Amino acid sequence: MAVEGGLKCVKYLLFFFNFIFWLCGLALIVVGILVQVALHNTLVISDAATSAAPIVVIVVGVVIFFIAFFGCCGAWKENYCMVTMFAVLLTLIIIVEVAAAIAGYVFRNKLSAVVQEGLSEMMKRYNTTEEFKKAVDELQQEWKCCGVNSSSDWRDFKPDGNSVPESCCVNVTANCGNGAMTNPVKVYQKGCHDAVEALLKKNILWVIVAALVIAFLQIMGIVFACLLMRGIRSGYEVM
Repeated sequence: MAVEGGLKCVKYLLFFFNFIFWLCGLALIVVGILVQVALHNTLVISDAATSAAPIVVIVVGVVIFFIAFFGCCGAWKENYCMVTMFAVLLTLIIIVEVAAAIAGYVFRNKLSAVVQEGLSEMMKRYNTTEEFKKAVDELQQEWKCCGVNSSSDWRDFKPDGNSVPESCCVNVTANCGNGAMTNPVKVYQKGCHDAVEALLKKNILWVIVAALVIAFLQIMGIVFACLLMRGIRSGYEVM
C-alpha cells in the first residue's frame, strides 16, 4: 500500500507539473508573438539572428504545449508509452534550452558590435523616412543621449557640422540643436550605445536565468515520469 500511495502521489505531481508546463508553453507562444510584433515596431537592431529569436521562442512554446499534453494524458491514463514519449521529448527540450542559454551568453559578447552597427545605420537613414526619424528621436529622448557614442556622431547631420537633431536637446524646442553639438548645457553629450547595450544585456541575462530554471524544473518532471514509468511497468495499479 505504501508503494501504491507513493506512486499515486507521483501520478498527481506529474499531472500538476504538466499542467503548469502546458501553461508555460502557452505563455511562451504569447511572449514570442508579442516580441515579434515589438521588433517590427523598432528599428534599433536589424540583425537577422535577433529577428529570428522570437520565432524560435514561438516554436519552442508550441513544442512544449504538445509535450505537456502527452505528459498530462500519460499521467492521468497511466499510459506507459505516452509517459515514455513525454520523458524523451522533455529531455530533448532541455538540451535545446541549455544550448540556447549558451548561445545567448556567447551573443552577449557580440552585442556591442551589433548595437553599434544598428544605431549607425539608423543615423545614416535618419532623414530618409519618417519611420527612422521617429525611432531615433524617441530613443534619444527616452535615454537622454545623442548619437551612437557621442553627440559628435551627428557632424554630417547639417552642412555646418555642428548641429544635431532636436531630440538631442536637454530642453526640446524648435531648432535647439543648431550649432550646439558640443554644448553640454543644451545638448546631451553621451551616446546611446552604452544605454541600449546595457538594457539588452540585462534582458538577455534574465532570459538565460529563466531558461536554466525552467530546465531544472523539467529535470524534476523527467524524474517524476521515470518513477511513474517504473511503477506502471512493475504492474502496480495507480488509482
